[in-house]
Amino acid sequence: MDLFDLNNMGEGMEPLAERMRPKSIDDFFGQAHIVGKNSLLRRAIACDKLGSCIFYGPPGTGKTTLANIIAESTDSHFEKLNAVTAGVADAKRIIEEARDRLKMFGKRTYFLLDECHRWNKVQSDSVLSSIEQGVIVFIGSTTENPYVSMTRAIISRCRVFEFKPLTEDDIKTALKRAVIDEKNGLGKMNVRVTPEALDFLAFASNGDLRSAYNALELAALTTQAGENGFIVIDKQVAGESIQKRALSVDESMYYDMISAFIKSMRGSDSNAALYWAERLLSAGCDPLLICRRIIIHAAEDVGMADPRALVVAVSAMTAFEKIGLPEGRIPLAEAIIYVAEAPKSNSVVVALGEANDAVSEIRRENVPAYLMDPNFKTQKISGYKYPHDYGGYVKQQYLPDEIKDKVFYRPTKNGFEAEIASRQELRKK
Repeated sequence: MDLFDLNNMGEGMEPLAERMRPKSIDDFFGQAHIVGKNSLLRRAIACDKLGSCIFYGPPGTGKTTLANIIAESTDSHFEKLNAVTAGVADAKRIIEEARDRLKMFGKRTYFLLDECHRWNKVQSDSVLSSIEQGVIVFIGSTTENPYVSMTRAIISRCRVFEFKPLTEDDIKTALKRAVIDEKNGLGKMNVRVTPEALDFLAFASNGDLRSAYNALELAALTTQAGENGFIVIDKQVAGESIQKRALSVDESMYYDMISAFIKSMRGSDSNAALYWAERLLSAGCDPLLICRRIIIHAAEDVGMADPRALVVAVSAMTAFEKIGLPEGRIPLAEAIIYVAEAPKSNSVVVALGEANDAVSEIRRENVPAYLMDPNFKTQKISGYKYPHDYGGYVKQQYLPDEIKDKVFYRPTKNGFEAEIASRQELRKK
């Protein structure tokens, strides 16, 4: 027997996150949009009619837990593989066993594939026929967008459910329960968590309950009990346990600083934007939050006035992810200065909003006949003017008749948009 075989570990030796894993859907945390009362998924589980699906979302949001709950509540057999280490042979073994189980006992098999985006086309194709025949109920679990990272054949046979990061209230509720639970949690260790530490763990875990559980357990196991016999976890211990510096500001001031950073970039004050970015980093802010804000502002506030701003912002985030702190602050600073000093235009956001409104208002529209795909039509389609035959541009209606004169994008006179406006005027003439 392998000394380190996890299957033979003593009771209570599993990580806290594993011991506290909910056993029923009523104990499940978060994802109300998926498993709330009267939701599609909850109804399907209740009547054992759930088909193959893909759970997609950030780590620690309950994807594997919900798959386990589904298998338990439907009295089905449950098999789990990780796409990183498993291949076609493993899948075939599970499928053959599932087929025998279905024939002999009439029992369905749920097949959970963690990190399912890591399978290539050949591996994915190995389970397609079994999904179609109902031999297995496939549940893929992934942190990547399945519409981008997985084969269309798999996607077309599965319903996709998107998991959201847990709220801070959800995480605090779960941690409080773990502290007092004597059977699976830390209830026998006399642990006391200060309100400040609890708030910080909920905040710093970024919606990842597993991360919060791991930090809480590490803090409890490495902190000496005081004279009164209690293990007290304060904000400093919590920060060390989750490997994130405890914020040197209160929560309200933290969000005020983020707001100041955002508005400084929008206001073209690179000095203030740099200051607030550095202040946030020194307070323990996640640097990737700053990266994301720079990217958003490059598109939202600079937009078409300088399209290169988005390239600079994304490049800075990529550079930071490759380099890390402290040197990663240099490309971040470059991107902050570039976005702050660039000419500003919110025309992209305005155009997007108006286009979205138009889509919502028009219940039915017809594609102009000459724009239709000719490959699937019995009659010949004519009337389309190929722009390159006219020197690159020819006047032609592209919007449906219902909104043929609608204008969404209106370039400003700022930066590169002045050139776009000039092009539009030339085309009108």
